[in-house]
Amino acid sequence: MSYQVLVIPEDPTHNGDILEPLIGRMLAECGKPNAKVVVLTNPKVQGYEHARQRLPEVLDRYRYFDLALFLVDADGKDRTASFETLESEAELNGSALICAAAEQEVEVWLLAGHAEKLETTWREVRRDVSVKENIFEPFLSQYGDSRRYGGGRDLLMKQGLARYDQILQKCPELRRLQNRIVTHLASDR
Repeated sequence: MSYQVLVIPEDPTHNGDILEPLIGRMLAECGKPNAKVVVLTNPKVQGYEHARQRLPEVLDRYRYFDLALFLVDADGKDRTASFETLESEAELNGSALICAAAEQEVEVWLLAGHAEKLETTWREVRRDVSVKENIFEPFLSQYGDSRRYGGGRDLLMKQGLARYDQILQKCPELRRLQNRIVTHLASDR
């Protein structure tokens, strides 16, 4: 029986193209190479607040998943307290939930695998609260594939995963997420 993970983004339209291959690789690194990763599309949520409000309903509907990951943009905010509350509430209701926020947006996780191609420093990438508009979209225009759905985000993420260790080094929140998944898997035995 396969390990099933539900990824709950704040917007599945394009974030799913980044998160599905990334989380698949992360789970393989955590000892679950055959895990089934599903990005939530029903209900379709848009934005952090909408996703957060729908989370209890989603966790109840998809209770059969072994683990749910709520992966959103930080947008310059510290979401730690909110995440702790969400995880505690999920646990009380019998669901395994781990929350993490990308600093500043999920698109940065893709960029981390292609840092050598960027025309700015990594420090600037991490500080830019509007990194999607200022850095990611020009990068996607230059290196993506406009003929593909999502502009080639899926291919760029898969290419970037060849530098998985670099992604974890440049995005410590991903290393923390991976460590939390390892801990969860160890306690789930």
